[in-house]
Amino acid sequence: MSYSYLFKYIIIGDTGVGKSCLLLQFTDKRFRHDHDLTIGVEFGSRMIKLEDKDVKLQIWDTAGQESFRSITRSYYRGAAGALLVYDITRRDTFTHLSTWLQDARENGNSDMVITLVANKTDLDSRRTVGSDEGERFAKENNLIFVEASAKNSTNVEEAFEKTAKAIFAKVKEGSLDISSETCGVRMGPSAVNVNRSAPQPKKDCC
Repeated sequence: MSYSYLFKYIIIGDTGVGKSCLLLQFTDKRFRHDHDLTIGVEFGSRMIKLEDKDVKLQIWDTAGQESFRSITRSYYRGAAGALLVYDITRRDTFTHLSTWLQDARENGNSDMVITLVANKTDLDSRRTVGSDEGERFAKENNLIFVEASAKNSTNVEEAFEKTAKAIFAKVKEGSLDISSETCGVRMGPSAVNVNRSAPQPKKDCC
């Protein structure tokens, strides 16, 4: 299928927070109760519409186990967006966010858009991390914040699309060099100049 742009995403966070379920809900609109733990990296994609442009999201779902951390790090470079996920019923997954964020910023490019996703809002009665805590962490670290449920699909579309809109804004303003794949954005076969009056892109986004 023809598209104007391709955006590369990475999904990160502790094991069992629902990364694979978020991806499956977004790409296939379904939920699996018996989803196995991700071994290494899994992949999915979906087309969305941004303004009048068709944009393909290429999404890499990474394993959360420490033993796979070195593999995960290799996928940060060249990602335009990242979903950093925690489980609202497991405080340890929230306390580990700083480590994941440090990894993303040390190994990814400086223009990567990161969205903090508080997953499993369908289990609100078992919540151990308040919404205000998630919002505060996101604000302090300049992240987009979304509370979602992969199970009932609440705000799943919003998490992926808010990230895409922020990336698209960078493309339009010319702050990403889309000729460089290290930025995680690639022009598609039907690409057109989104803004002829935009400033010239920087030489390198990294």
